[in-house]
Amino acid sequence: MITYRDARTIDGPELAAMARRSFTETFGTLYRQSDLAAFLDEAFGANGLPSQLSDPDFAIRLALAANATGDDAIIGFVKMGPVTFPGEWRPDAIELYQFYVLGEWHGAGVAQELMTWALDHARSHGAREIILSVYVDNHRAHRFYEKYGFEDVGRIAFRVGETVDDDNLMRLLL
Repeated sequence: MITYRDARTIDGPELAAMARRSFTETFGTLYRQSDLAAFLDEAFGANGLPSQLSDPDFAIRLALAANATGDDAIIGFVKMGPVTFPGEWRPDAIELYQFYVLGEWHGAGVAQELMTWALDHARSHGAREIILSVYVDNHRAHRFYEKYGFEDVGRIAFRVGETVDDDNLMRLLL
């Protein structure tokens, strides 16, 4: 059974481990090990994702499922917060920062449930648009976001260590 709840500060280590695993299983073969390690440390180390759990500017929703020992384990999450992308965005815009679901849970409805929460969260906080970036070759993610009405609005550089990738900026008007 899958359950959902808001993240708490105590979730930091497990959430960071899950995010590292998800990013690595999705993109790990694209980068030199040193670049991947640098990115994972920056994004999911103590000053990254775990530190945002106590920051009131961010909201993080978790998906959990029982693991082999019967304990709830994080299998997915979505993070929302203030827009950091350069550009002309509405003052009431919100950014969808990270949207990760472990591979073995793809197709189980986790992403749809997390997206429903993200849209509801944005609306309930007065947002009129959601901005996100997605790796240009992540076709699965593109299709998913397009199903919800997100449209490509430009490109942005995304750094993984010393490697600079192209990401598509996508926007959904609410």
